Amino acid sequence: MHETFPDASGSGSMTRANRLHDMFWRSALNQDIWMILDCARDPQRIFRFLVECHLENRCLYGGNIPPALEMAAPYLVQLERDADETHRLIDMAWGNSWGVFLSSAAALTGLRRHLREFLMVRDGMGRRMAFRYYDPRVLRCYLPTCTRSELATVFGPIKAFWTEDEDSPDQVLEFGYPGENLRLRQLPLFP
Repeated sequence: MHETFPDASGSGSMTRANRLHDMFWRSALNQDIWMILDCARDPQRIFRFLVECHLENRCLYGGNIPPALEMAAPYLVQLERDADETHRLIDMAWGNSWGVFLSSAAALTGLRRHLREFLMVRDGMGRRMAFRYYDPRVLRCYLPTCTRSELATVFGPIKAFWTEDEDSPDQVLEFGYPGENLRLRQLPLFP
């Protein structure tokens, strides 16, 4: 269901997805917009969307994986600026913790390679663990704890990450790393 809100000019209304779309592309400045889509949040619905859509996407897991894991895996999706499927995905995902959005000038292969580096981490005891950084509830907590070196590694070719705010889907959290410290901006969707 599309929620509509009056636009700033008073001449009509915009959906939350339209506002997000405009914000992402306005902020990206010659960067592509991507989403890391977490199929585990709603495997049937999200995976079906990926199979049926024409947006370019790749599973972040490598190799031959069992079908059940394939349906619950994270996928890197390249969003197309004016595609109806992009609007539909933003509308379905936002506020449901379906993943995080990001901007990067990197090509699909290089960006996927970069993002795969963080799927497995080691805990304090040296045990390997899955790291679901692409869950906005995790990324919002994780990035502020990172050192400069960790931020440089995580951001790599990524200009910005966007997630919904924990308390309101009408607030966008934008994380950037311009080289010194993490930059966190809270951006209202509706003035």
